[in-house]
Amino acid sequence: MTTLPHREAAPVANIPIRRTSTSHQLYEQLRERIIALELPPALQLSRNELAEAYGVSQTPVRDALQMLEKEGLVVVYPQSKTEVTRIDLRHARETQFLRMSLELEVVRTLSTEPAHPAIDQAARLVQLQETAVNIDEDLERFALLDRQFHRLMFEAAGVPDLWSLIQSRSGHIDRLRKLNLMDPGKAATILAAHREIVTHLQAQELSSAQEAVRRHLSGTLAKVDEIQRAHPQFF
Repeated sequence: MTTLPHREAAPVANIPIRRTSTSHQLYEQLRERIIALELPPALQLSRNELAEAYGVSQTPVRDALQMLEKEGLVVVYPQSKTEVTRIDLRHARETQFLRMSLELEVVRTLSTEPAHPAIDQAARLVQLQETAVNIDEDLERFALLDRQFHRLMFEAAGVPDLWSLIQSRSGHIDRLRKLNLMDPGKAATILAAHREIVTHLQAQELSSAQEAVRRHLSGTLAKVDEIQRAHPQFF
């Protein structure tokens, strides 16, 4: 039987604790493990094993799997099995298109307020990322800080629900990014991009900030052929 332990993310920022249902908590934990590639494509998930491993009844397990299926991260075969899906490149490209469009407008909004406290907060997150990758060699923490960097900008622009929208359909592109992050030098490229975005926002250089965002968000899909050749089992 595969053991599915509870995973606790290292504290990074002051994030309010959300009270959610058992089903949603289970969904979030399973989703995190799928995106982290701990639960790889084609892996079969047993309701009985999941219920026993997490100490819950089968009802929240069923509900969590249904939520994951709506996002396209698992496929549920009634009365048969549940299987983790392979990375869907079409879905990844669509999500990337959506995110690019929205984040360029977020940067436009923030570039009009060079003294916005969120810009300084973003700079601090970049420093934490640098520590995570260069000192702690912790890519998982680095990836978490990356998400916080971008979420912070959406929140500062007053559109946090749009970040939630992106995240609700980001499972395929996030798995692709996870594979890309394993490549030597990728973390350093992300750090450089984040520094560049912050610098241009502080200077109110809109076109330069937007160009930095375009290059940054396009990096993974630009290397999709290389990623597929290196990790064919995920596609």
